[in-house]
Amino acid sequence: MESTAMITPGLARDLATLGRLGEDTSTESVLRGLTTALTAGVPGCSGSSAEHWRDHRVMVSGSHSELIMLVEGERQLGEGPSIEARQSGGRATITDVLEETRWPRYDALATRWGVRSVLIVPIEAPPAMLVVGLYSVRPGAFSPQGAHSLADMLTEQLGVAMANMSEFDEVRTDAAQLQEALAGRSVIDQAKGLIMQTSGCSAEAAFEELRRISQHHQVKVADLARLLVDEHQRKSAKR
Repeated sequence: MESTAMITPGLARDLATLGRLGEDTSTESVLRGLTTALTAGVPGCSGSSAEHWRDHRVMVSGSHSELIMLVEGERQLGEGPSIEARQSGGRATITDVLEETRWPRYDALATRWGVRSVLIVPIEAPPAMLVVGLYSVRPGAFSPQGAHSLADMLTEQLGVAMANMSEFDEVRTDAAQLQEALAGRSVIDQAKGLIMQTSGCSAEAAFEELRRISQHHQVKVADLARLLVDEHQRKSAKR
């Protein structure tokens, strides 16, 4: 039973919901949901943090502001279990901060925030990497057997959540680009109409004139068209 002691039914349920995405879902909201689930669902866990690393940039979330400051402080110190886990790809554990000797400056910082034991789990979620931290106010809160089972569950559930998030972001990006393209086409048509009305030329000739002016001034056709339409609307409003 000890191998599953860190996994409760509530935790399993909450982790599974991380992969269910909606309109308001973001990487930040997934990380926030993760830290909330771990803090509430892992026996002995007093708080949790999550680092999302991608292209040397990091987003940090935490169940408590003190833990965010601990993670960021560790990065400034250049030593600690999160850095060790991220660099090695393996779990890092502190059984008792007061007896730890590997990272003395980190230990002093953790003690300031009342942390006694730490479990850090790195998770590969290409193209990103997640570093998940669990903290307790008492020593020896996270057993090696329980940590192994928890790491397996986190790897599986977060892998699904991050993959879904990546696909969702691609869909949202494509939709935004399509909407922008449609908006650009609409304003170009309006600008063509203004040119046709002024010069009496054809639609093709109006577009060629737009393109000629845009190349001369080194601006996008859509941006030039928007300027022409905006100027026309301002003049019309003054009449």
